[in-house]
Amino acid sequence: MKYRYLLAGLISLGILTTCCSQTANVAAYSYSLRFQRGIDPEGNYYLDLSSLNGGINGELALDFLASGYTHSTYLSLVDELLGDTLSGRMAIDVPDGGDANGDGFPDFFQVSQGVTNLASSGAFDQLAVYGNGSVTASWNRPAGSKDGTCVLSMKLMPFQPVAFSFSFEVIEYAGHLDYRPSSANVGGRLSLAQTGNPTSTFNGEVQFVKSPSDRFNELRLLSGVWTNETQQPLNYNSHLVSRDVNWPTNYYGYLEFTDTNNPDGFYPYAVWMLSIDDINDSNHNGIPDFSDDPSGSVLPRQPKLELLANATNLAMTLHGDVGHIHEIQALSDLTTPHWQIAASVTLTNDPQTVLLPLPQGGATFWRVKAR
Repeated sequence: MKYRYLLAGLISLGILTTCCSQTANVAAYSYSLRFQRGIDPEGNYYLDLSSLNGGINGELALDFLASGYTHSTYLSLVDELLGDTLSGRMAIDVPDGGDANGDGFPDFFQVSQGVTNLASSGAFDQLAVYGNGSVTASWNRPAGSKDGTCVLSMKLMPFQPVAFSFSFEVIEYAGHLDYRPSSANVGGRLSLAQTGNPTSTFNGEVQFVKSPSDRFNELRLLSGVWTNETQQPLNYNSHLVSRDVNWPTNYYGYLEFTDTNNPDGFYPYAVWMLSIDDINDSNHNGIPDFSDDPSGSVLPRQPKLELLANATNLAMTLHGDVGHIHEIQALSDLTTPHWQIAASVTLTNDPQTVLLPLPQGGATFWRVKAR
């Protein structure tokens, strides 16, 4: 017997001209800065920064030394005068740069916003023969560029500070989120590219669960995994995402990457800020569609099906929105409009497999109605 199926267009009790999928703008910036090697004007010292004790990765990370400063790092100092490489630590404040564009995020970490002659201070310790000392820094980065310069002054000698000139990078990704809202959760797919380096990408599925006590303003990003441009998996933890009362189209929260094999260990370049900006407001009530209750005109996403036959039955696998009714309909003659309901199921999983009896007679066509 020959079996065939038809992937029909979406049929719903809602208004057919309304699409269930929406798109929001997304940005994510790392709280870590990436530093190239620094050098002093005389060429007597070279300095590398790293969040790895014993390795070099250029990271000035959020403070992991419990120093009281905003950021910290390990130091690797090449001392040409001593003919040696010395190890140490440094903690330093990174300025926020203000908020000139009024979006609630510090300008220092946003590529679109420049910083000029910002000053900060810190301290170093455990640096072999140089011991402990103070640090000052001057930061500059033109608006629209991810790359800036930092002059870091450390008092290595008793009377004369040594000034190291660094190039540093602000790490920001931007793109969009195609999402499907429901009354309890929001699912979708995210696509981001690094600002100033578009070949570096993040892509993957996301799932948000609305807070039962404040579903319009609080959602939880569930843990998941994305991939980068080399298809390397990037696992991230669950975190709260909140709507900004001063910027009501914006949702923000931490994004934290992790090593699932060592969840309590330090993960380089791990902590980010995630920003979702949604200007969609289908019912014009001031709540973006991202967290609003779907109106009656919002449709579930178009279902997809896979069909396999064995000696006793058919196994139909449905891909669709969990919680929605999916009617499986069959027809043996496409010249007639009389589709018959073979089964009706409310999806509890995506995908979900439904067993059907083998049809009798000739070819059979199938379609699914989601509502």
